[in-house]
Amino acid sequence: WALHLKNVTVSLSGQYECSFATYPCGTKAAKIQLLVKAEEEQHYVKEVRLNQTLEIPCVEDTTSENLSNYPLKWLVGENGRREELVTKEPSCPAVYRNSSMLDGQRVRLGLNYTLKIFPTKITDDGKVFSCHVAYHPERVQKSSTTVRVFGK
Repeated sequence: WALHLKNVTVSLSGQYECSFATYPCGTKAAKIQLLVKAEEEQHYVKEVRLNQTLEIPCVEDTTSENLSNYPLKWLVGENGRREELVTKEPSCPAVYRNSSMLDGQRVRLGLNYTLKIFPTKITDDGKVFSCHVAYHPERVQKSSTTVRVFGK
């Protein structure tokens, strides 16, 4: 006995019960609690030396799904503030936002939508770069990376 759900949304979260009559024992039942999560988030820390190139993958394992089919955006955050760096819609070129990170063209979108930063500066230390992939309006995967910059 199995329940198959298609086009799963957050609204399908809840308790499900399966009950059936058996002879001669009577009714049998089983309950299961289903929690549908709208967002998945992974956290990483990357260490890099001053003035080197830093590459941050959007999603660590991109072999399962092709990111080019989904809208994504890169943000940078520090002290509770978040600023959009770049957005990428399917079949469209990347759009870079007016950001302090973009001074001197330090930030670029690389292969598999990695974020490339060159050269790294001491002011990048402690910043959190996050990639948001919208697989569906109700299913967003987030990956956040905190950067640690070292002088030597």
